[in-house]
Amino acid sequence: MDGTNALGEFLRARRGQVRPQDVGLPGSGLRRVPGLRREEVAMLSGISSDYYLRLEQGRDRNPSAQVLQAIAGVLRLDADATSYLLSLTRDRPRDARPGARTGPARPREEAPAGLLRLIDGWPRNPAYIQNRYTDCLAANALATALTPSYRPGVNLLRAVFLDPAERALRRDWDELTVEGVAALRAYAGPESDDPRLRDLVGDLSLRSERFRTLWARHEVRPRRGRLSRLSHPQVGDLDLHSEKLTADGTGGLTLVVFHAEPGSRSAELLDILGSLAAPRPDTARAPAEEP
Repeated sequence: MDGTNALGEFLRARRGQVRPQDVGLPGSGLRRVPGLRREEVAMLSGISSDYYLRLEQGRDRNPSAQVLQAIAGVLRLDADATSYLLSLTRDRPRDARPGARTGPARPREEAPAGLLRLIDGWPRNPAYIQNRYTDCLAANALATALTPSYRPGVNLLRAVFLDPAERALRRDWDELTVEGVAALRAYAGPESDDPRLRDLVGDLSLRSERFRTLWARHEVRPRRGRLSRLSHPQVGDLDLHSEKLTADGTGGLTLVVFHAEPGSRSAELLDILGSLAAPRPDTARAPAEEP
């Protein structure tokens, strides 16, 4: 993961995704690369071609917010992507970055006891806790019944891209992978020197062509709730809403909880799955004592 020119990489990737006709330019004519030319972005943004070239090449790393917002408008960036673009030019002290190694090794991450009690108290709602790298730190019994990947020690992004069982489970796999990579990119921001993030991106880029393609698109979308469409091997098709809640004071941990529409077939199937996953009472009886 090369973050030496994060601003330039982002501008080039997003420029390639805008068609000339999207911004009122003629779409005909021979183009060597897809998307807009540098001089077209510069013209529409109201800056010189030479200055825009310096931005893409990393020779000017301190453009004004006004310039970046003008470029964002030309590249048709939404609010999340515009905020990300602005963040790429903000310098932060190295010791303030989440992945910086300036002291002793980081302790093993653990989910707070209060959150563990909370998710364990939800017998009808699958719930799990993940960190900013999508490592699962904890999950309740119903979440693990939904998929074995919801258990401590599993990196959920790796599972979605590399585990065939996860792909078979998820009817919305294409959509989920787009959202997952965009969420990771949103977290990464200027933190391209984070060693854990670098290792995760490097591993997935080597092992998954799908991930490599999506990462190169530089799409940005913070983690949000979504509708998950699953095909469970025991109970069949489920449509579950998920809510993603950031836990304050935990260094970026996220609590994810699923729920079905009340009275729906998915709610009924989720209850059936819960009964299948519930621990069975011990039916063995101790022998009666002899008088």
